[in-house]
Amino acid sequence: MLTSVLVANRGEIAVRLIRACKGLGIRAVAVYSEADAGALHVRLADEAYLLGPAPAAQSYLNVDRILAVCRDAGVEGVHPGYGLLSENADFAAAVVGAGLVFVGPEPDTIARMGDKVVAREAAKSCEIPLLPGSDGPVDSLPAAERVAEEIGYPLVVKACFGGGGRGMRVVREARQLREALEQAERESSAAFGRGEVYLERYVPQARHVEVQVLADGQGGVIHLGDRDCSVQRRHQKLVEEAPAPALPEGVRRSLREAAVRLARSVGYRSAGTVEFLVDSRENHYYFLEMNTRLQVEHGVTELVTGVDLVEWQLKIAAGEVLDFDQDRVTIRGHAIQARIGAEDPWEGFRPCPGRIGALKLPLGPWLRLDFGVEGGDDIPAFYDAMFGKIQAWGQNREAARQRLVSALHDFEAPGVQSTAPYLRHVLEQSDFIEVRHHTGSVESSWQPEDIERPVMVSDAPPMPTGKPEDSISERRVSLSTSRGTLDIAVYGRIGHSRASEAATGAPAAKRQSDPERQAEPVAPMDSTVVKVPVAAGDRVSKGDTLVILEAMKMELQITAPWDSVVEDVLVEVGQTARRGARLVSLSGKEGNEVKPGS
Repeated sequence: MLTSVLVANRGEIAVRLIRACKGLGIRAVAVYSEADAGALHVRLADEAYLLGPAPAAQSYLNVDRILAVCRDAGVEGVHPGYGLLSENADFAAAVVGAGLVFVGPEPDTIARMGDKVVAREAAKSCEIPLLPGSDGPVDSLPAAERVAEEIGYPLVVKACFGGGGRGMRVVREARQLREALEQAERESSAAFGRGEVYLERYVPQARHVEVQVLADGQGGVIHLGDRDCSVQRRHQKLVEEAPAPALPEGVRRSLREAAVRLARSVGYRSAGTVEFLVDSRENHYYFLEMNTRLQVEHGVTELVTGVDLVEWQLKIAAGEVLDFDQDRVTIRGHAIQARIGAEDPWEGFRPCPGRIGALKLPLGPWLRLDFGVEGGDDIPAFYDAMFGKIQAWGQNREAARQRLVSALHDFEAPGVQSTAPYLRHVLEQSDFIEVRHHTGSVESSWQPEDIERPVMVSDAPPMPTGKPEDSISERRVSLSTSRGTLDIAVYGRIGHSRASEAATGAPAAKRQSDPERQAEPVAPMDSTVVKVPVAAGDRVSKGDTLVILEAMKMELQITAPWDSVVEDVLVEVGQTARRGARLVSLSGKEGNEVKPGS
């Protein structure tokens, strides 16, 4: 067994890996950015080293700095977790080249299966059905138009590298193709450093089903059952469960066999996942991709099989072989997971970074809680919005569902808006209960507007009492801040305000034209500038895009709040824009608007 491992990640997964290492007597070394200096994974590790500034490109994606920490800390191996560098073949090769053990597949395997076009060819050689699509990356709009004409609409533009729903856009008609290509290429470049995309036919009302595989690299290859991940928004998973419900046994058996066949054909080692799209209308499946890493949803598989995937990743990396075969894998009961993210479903899943107050976690039997924060911790705007997962096990699916609904009801994270109330609503929908849902159900049927928005509880102390009642007024308001939406009480006297100004007859137009009162478009949170489609001197209309930002795996479109002329552009592509920073200077009146990107 390895004696020391550097965890090249952050947040919930870093906490999970550190705890697994400690359970095996392995010294766990953490790394962190300036934004994560006080994070839970740093507090739990045996040692922790600073990588650099908050942006991931300068810290968690800085391969040279991570390798330097490995040398300084004297570790034997590196576990990348999921996301960040987990499927970066160059990083894996650099770790191995430094004489260290990479806890994961061989670098060549990561490179081969990380290129989705190459992975499609590998699946085809294993006689696994594929969706019609381009033979390789499309490098221009005319090339994409030719492929689109062959495979038909709707189709999906997909990043050739990476995963997690990044760099994917559904195109339903030809006029949307140009913009979808630009968005997917831009998002893929920002997330994975590669902008190549390809096209694939889109299957409406499909289910997303995946198979967990485990291989020791020495001939032992097994599957640990399947999972359903069909509850998604913008191709990013929200709810996962194991095993996949209401799946015909013939399809289930074929999926599992195909996953093992593919893993064996590429000489796979470690834990991995083969993902499929199931056309529920025809009960036919298609290969999507293979993820050469641990999955966010690995916990539900662990709950129904009793197999610790992280422990086996570490054992296999140390040269051990599987001590059990397929016949000894037993699926018991059912498990469902809800991803808890600092997002506001009622505002297009807008990221809501901030500081968590007195975190209240649910208690009860057969619950598993994987969190990367404790009460008082910050959720930075620089990284993924997910900060925890709640999983429930039951003897059957309905028991697990009811247990998870109860757990989500008991969960509270004051200070940030979270996805928990919305996901509780999803779990109570008849289509989910009766397994009639699909990957588009969130957008088509389960709109957050259909349920009452919960009131966020603030940790702020109550206002002092004893003020003269005749001079103090109280007003309850909802205030949108970088920490989410706060329900607060405002106390004060009515003095020289906009209300009194209006009472004196001051014309509104005059007030708005006052330069000191103008409001320019600003960054709503710490974010990265990914596109600036305007220049000084451009005339823009209300609603035109001025700047596109990226924060917490989501694009934010900053739009023109009024018809105006761009006086100056104050940011550049690639620059980090701090919350509240002015982005563009406009002529005209006050006001600004932020629209979450799709």
